[in-house]
Amino acid sequence: MLAGISVKDYACFLVNNEQVTGTQLVETLNSFLIKVSVIAFIMAGLLHYFSVKRIVNPVKSMAVAANQIKEGKIPSKIDITASGELGELVTNFNAMTETLSVVQTRREEMLRDIAHELRTPLTNINGYLEALHNGVLTGERELFGSLLEESNRITRIVDLIAEIDTWNKEVYFLEKQFEVTDIKQVMAESLAAFQLKLSNKFETFSQHIEYATIFGHADGLKQVMSNLLQNIIEYDTGGDLSITAQPDGKVYKITFSHKGKYIDPEMKELIFERFYRLEESRSTKADGAGLGLAIAKSIIDAHQGEIGVDTDGHNHSFWVTIPIHRKS
Repeated sequence: MLAGISVKDYACFLVNNEQVTGTQLVETLNSFLIKVSVIAFIMAGLLHYFSVKRIVNPVKSMAVAANQIKEGKIPSKIDITASGELGELVTNFNAMTETLSVVQTRREEMLRDIAHELRTPLTNINGYLEALHNGVLTGERELFGSLLEESNRITRIVDLIAEIDTWNKEVYFLEKQFEVTDIKQVMAESLAAFQLKLSNKFETFSQHIEYATIFGHADGLKQVMSNLLQNIIEYDTGGDLSITAQPDGKVYKITFSHKGKYIDPEMKELIFERFYRLEESRSTKADGAGLGLAIAKSIIDAHQGEIGVDTDGHNHSFWVTIPIHRKS
């Protein structure tokens, strides 16, 4: 287009202004066409080069990053400005890389936590067995009872990990029997199981529970309530507990309010992570492995609900929301 328009305009100029015609006009136009074509080719080449380079550079960077992921490494963020679909691709790729990094970090932390949780009972068992082997100790009833206790601790930790994995599976609807459930009845049965502990622990205990139906697994929900109540009883410092459970829009919200041991408001979400404990120095008992609230979160996630805690450090409100069952 550049060459054609230029030749046309130049030809008009030669004929009208310079009065050039005949063979001289043809030769002049041919020479001009060659020059204009070379200039147009160079301009088009430069434009093409920079356009392609702008597209290819992010693609090359993503190719290098993808190769690093294939080798098991987490690549650094692709810091290239792009627009349109290419910009969206780069943004999504960076988000995917960040997610992989978080998953890998959590996996490494979980492996360290599992090793930490199992090391103590295994060390105890090995110590006892070595003492028996060397004749330092004899096989007394109390000794075998201690070995059995340590073995049971390992079994319970493994069972808790397996329970989390079961609820995290996408096929939980096939593995668990979900049905229309009276959540008020679930709450009543859960509180009845803790009636003695609650009356011994709390000076003031109030509850307000309303009726609603949800689509879920009754035993799983009871386990959530049990884990929350056990956690509250263990860490309470105020002696007062208030429980409310009622419909809130499209969800059924359950709230446990009490005063307990300090929780950093900025770190409150960590208490629902596996193996997290408020007291890192606390001895690792079977019921203190830091898996109770993690299991509760997995169960609530399976019900497409949410679980969390609101706190100012000492006054805590643990809450659970579950979608209310609506008849079609």
